[in-house]
Amino acid sequence: MNYLRRRFSSGDLQGEASDKQPDGGGPPGVGGLSFKKGPSPSAPNSPSKSSGTSSSGGLGQRLFSSASGSKPAYNKDRCKTLLIIDDQHTDWSKYFRGKKLFGDWDVRVEQAEFHELNLAAYSDTGTMVDIQVTRGGNKVVRSFKPDFLLIRQHVRDAQQDWRNLILGFKYGAIPSVNSLTAEYNFLDKPWVVSWTDQGNFYGDRVNVLSILLKSK
Repeated sequence: MNYLRRRFSSGDLQGEASDKQPDGGGPPGVGGLSFKKGPSPSAPNSPSKSSGTSSSGGLGQRLFSSASGSKPAYNKDRCKTLLIIDDQHTDWSKYFRGKKLFGDWDVRVEQAEFHELNLAAYSDTGTMVDIQVTRGGNKVVRSFKPDFLLIRQHVRDAQQDWRNLILGFKYGAIPSVNSLTAEYNFLDKPWVVSWTDQGNFYGDRVNVLSILLKSK
C-alpha cells in the first residue's frame, strides 16, 4: 500500500503528464512521429530566373552601348565628304578621325571600290554617288555628294574598265588628290608613249630635204 501511495501521488502524476506532453504544445505524435511547428523554409531563388535577369540586363547594356557607339563621328551640318576608292584592306577612316577643316569642319570618309559605285553627274545639281557595300554580312546603301576624291585602286583590271566613273568625276568637277587627267591618260600605254616622244613633225618632203641639207 505504501508503494502504491507513493506511485500514484499527485507529484508523480504531474511529472508523467509533463513528460507525455510535447514541448511545443502541439498534438501528440502518431505512430512515434512528432509534429512540431517551425519556421517555414523560404522559397529558393530560381537560378534560371536570376541568370535570365542578369543576362537580359547585360544584353540591354550592350545594346545601349552599341547604339551610343553607332553615332556618326562627324557633324552632319558641318562636314566635308572625302570619297576614297580602295579595297577594305586599309581602313582610311582612322587616319581622318578627329581631323578638322577650316577650324571646325569635320571630315566624313566614305570608302568603297569601283564596282560598288554608281555615279550620276548633273550640270545643275552636281555629282551624286551611290555606294552599295557589304559590311559584316549586311548590305549598306548610301547616297552623298563627294567634296573630294582619293583613288587608291586601278581604274582598269583584267575584267572591267572603270574609266566611265573617271569621266563622271571629271565632268562633275570633283577635286582629287590624283590627277583625273593622268588617271585617264595612263589607261592607254601608246598614248603615254606618244607624249614622251619628242620627235619632229614634217609637213612634206621639201621641208625634210631642206633640213637635211642644212645639217650638212
